[in-house]
Amino acid sequence: MWEWLIPVLIAVALIVIGCVYLWATYNSLVGLNARVEEAWSDITVQLKRRADLLPNLIETVKGYAAHEKAVFENVTRARAETLAARRPADAGVAEGHMELALRSLFAVAEAYPQLQASQNYLQLQQSIVDTEDKIQASRRFYNGGVRELNTKIAVFPNNLFARNLGFPTREYFEVVDGAAISEPPRVQF
Repeated sequence: MWEWLIPVLIAVALIVIGCVYLWATYNSLVGLNARVEEAWSDITVQLKRRADLLPNLIETVKGYAAHEKAVFENVTRARAETLAARRPADAGVAEGHMELALRSLFAVAEAYPQLQASQNYLQLQQSIVDTEDKIQASRRFYNGGVRELNTKIAVFPNNLFARNLGFPTREYFEVVDGAAISEPPRVQF
């Protein structure tokens, strides 16, 4: 008489276990997604900070090397591109251009000993170096969060339902043209 109850209890237990698993996985994905969003926000804050420092640095260097117009234009263009980037892929391209432009700017500055001795220039340079370090740290944190989220989305059985729940894989923040920034800048006078 109670023989039908065992299969029903097993079915109910499996449904409950499935629902608990889905609930826990969904909450975990929400948490990882929030962490990735927070990390991206940290990156944009640091990129904005660097972009705010650049006009002062350019003006300081211009006072000593006004004839280096192309270098200043490249930095200004890279700054605008960085501020316009909204996705990691766009930011990666912009970062490659920014790193090249900054290396050229610092290479020009090295040719002017008076500029190297300027307290204003040294403070700006130190602020930019500090900001670059923060960008790198934020980038590592972001990419780590993306790795965790993408892994959680890709593993079985999460891959069966994660995208349907609105959790697409995320892009890493990578400098796109790594070869271009690995070469030292060429300075010609």
